[in-house]
Amino acid sequence: MSARDTLDRIDRRTLLIGGGAGVGLLVAWAVWPRDYAANLTAVKGETVFGAWLKIGEDGHVTVAVPQCEHGQGVFTTLPQILADELGADWRTVGVQPAPLNPLYANTLAADELFEGAFDGVPAPLRAGHAQRSALMLTAGSTSVRAFEDVLRAAGASARILLSKVAAGRWGVDWQSCGTANGFVLHGDKKIRFAELAAEAAGGSVPSPIPLRGPDGNRLYGKSLPRLDVPAKVDGSANFAGDIRLPDMVYASIRQGPVGDSKLIRVDRAAADRIRGVMAVVTNDRWVAAVANSWWAANMALDALKPRFVTTGAIIGTASIDSALSAALDGPGTRMASQGDLSMAFKGASVVTAEYRAGLAVHAAAETMTATASFAGGRLELWLPTQAPGLARAAAAATLGIAENDVTVHAMLAGGSFGANLENLVAEQAALLAREMKRPVQLVWSRSEDILHDRYRPPAAARMTARLAANGQISGWLAKIAAPPTGHELLDRLMPGDRIAGLAMKAGGSGDRYAVAGARPFYRIPSYAVDHHPAEIGVPTGHWRSGAHSYTCFFTECFLDELAHVANTEPLSYRIGMLGSDIRLARCLSTVASLGGWEGGIPGSGQGIACHAFRGSYIAVLVEAHMGDGQAISVDRIVAAVDCGRQVNPDIVRQMIEGGLIFGMAQAIGASTGFTENLADARTLADLNLPRLADTPDITVELIRSEAEPGGVSELAVPPVAPAIANALQSATGVRMRGLPLRFGDM
Repeated sequence: MSARDTLDRIDRRTLLIGGGAGVGLLVAWAVWPRDYAANLTAVKGETVFGAWLKIGEDGHVTVAVPQCEHGQGVFTTLPQILADELGADWRTVGVQPAPLNPLYANTLAADELFEGAFDGVPAPLRAGHAQRSALMLTAGSTSVRAFEDVLRAAGASARILLSKVAAGRWGVDWQSCGTANGFVLHGDKKIRFAELAAEAAGGSVPSPIPLRGPDGNRLYGKSLPRLDVPAKVDGSANFAGDIRLPDMVYASIRQGPVGDSKLIRVDRAAADRIRGVMAVVTNDRWVAAVANSWWAANMALDALKPRFVTTGAIIGTASIDSALSAALDGPGTRMASQGDLSMAFKGASVVTAEYRAGLAVHAAAETMTATASFAGGRLELWLPTQAPGLARAAAAATLGIAENDVTVHAMLAGGSFGANLENLVAEQAALLAREMKRPVQLVWSRSEDILHDRYRPPAAARMTARLAANGQISGWLAKIAAPPTGHELLDRLMPGDRIAGLAMKAGGSGDRYAVAGARPFYRIPSYAVDHHPAEIGVPTGHWRSGAHSYTCFFTECFLDELAHVANTEPLSYRIGMLGSDIRLARCLSTVASLGGWEGGIPGSGQGIACHAFRGSYIAVLVEAHMGDGQAISVDRIVAAVDCGRQVNPDIVRQMIEGGLIFGMAQAIGASTGFTENLADARTLADLNLPRLADTPDITVELIRSEAEPGGVSELAVPPVAPAIANALQSATGVRMRGLPLRFGDM
């Protein structure tokens, strides 16, 4: 739905306007029911009128952003949308995290995160549920797509209110006034927003709300400076680990191995000998040391020498691989299909290949962290969270208190990549704060963060295709074995939620999340995608781009193999099957031209891959070779991207470049094996992540488009690994079919 369609459905009754004792203005635009009251608070010189926008008496403009800033630039792009419609001076624009409120519910994110698992639930019920449960969710590359319309409406309505006051003073029609650089303008007359704000607060706006026309003073589409960068550069930005409260203490934690593990012994006397240690807190699943510094608390854990007993299955790399293999050979659920695949395969020889992807680790710069204060039956939490309402619910349930007695302060996040959807650290910090009767800051060590990650699930695929006489694909079957991570994530994040339960029931035993991205976007007459659920005994969760990170690898590597069988050049093979998908075809042709595509001939070391999801399109060309000791060297990455309208092209480029490096990390590392219920990796060094010296030459071409904005932050991750694998095949003649890529893994 376009912004214009949305604005046409909004009338003046949905604009929440009120007065206050201050000199400032807050104009809130709400497209949700009026019984949801805004709870944005004011500082001196500001007046709160609603949910989105404040103009202070000194002219500063503050935009409330309900999304978690974890490096993707949402603290810039969302304010930029509103400031553009308002006509603000970017130098006066600031941002603050929005408080927990149904007004900020992201009604798109759950659908995207869980890959359509809620499709069986009527759309009005899904939207109403998201609002009633205050589902503020940062996931699925949805921030701009979910909030562009409402932010444009908020900026436009404020511009109209300010223009009406200025027009009244000048005796002119308000529609003849404009705004730019923080002023209302009419001919050679101008008045600052700050001088009009108090009077404008009592005005009314027409329905539908008219948006700004084209002029030369627009902020949308410009590469404006990021609002979060200065504070991050000078160190004044506050993360959860920077919180300091009176009488606060510090905690480190050690948890039992995955599976059914129970703490059976600790050496408390040894911990007491560590200077600064104040307490040792235990339960069946973990032991925490509390001290006057985090360093002392973490040292105490070593002294405690905690011992856990694990009952049930012993989990290791071999058992995980066996579970995937058994699932692949067992029954599956058909998740997508087209045509008659049985007829396509009948009496004909087929091409088959099997692929694997290992567990992937988040390894964000900031480990799991939360600060908690519990007093008078009320809990306050400071933590980086992509789902503050779910974190509040989890902490409240852990302490047995009402959700209204929990206040969540959403902090900047140091990376996340999906890890901060999880709430375990919030539950642990809440328990420690109640036990200690004073504020506690809990920080997981790096080894704890890796050992108890909610990993990107492993997967195995058996790909089968039949080629017609002309080499085109006439039949395609993707059988994918993977844990039902979408079901697991829903159950863990929204336990007892009726709508989530209904969505899981509607999906049956198959999990859309587990095979997301496997449906071919190529023109194939008959195809099918089957999910074979695998129980691996290791907790899994959302990882940047989710299952697309491995399904794209399976699809684009297999497609390259089919091009070789058909004796066809891989680029033209792809374009020939795209049909009317002009945007993806343009990405492929652009990247080939920009990268100097040589056809992927033997010895070229070039590979190509593409992907489309979240409403965006990307093609990637890679040049790679095998270095000394069979080490993989990536020399060059070229990407062409069509993501629709771009709010801030520089931020789009940053996200694509970061995603390309992230995808490269998945291709060569970022994974761990398992031994006796514990991850083998314990440090960043164990993950074989790309270093600065390993970074290839990167070129990104952003294709201009007036299409609706698509998702960006996850877009570049999926196609990098298959492009590298395809490049290595052309360089060495060896096809690597496992992630991470290793020579000899065929």
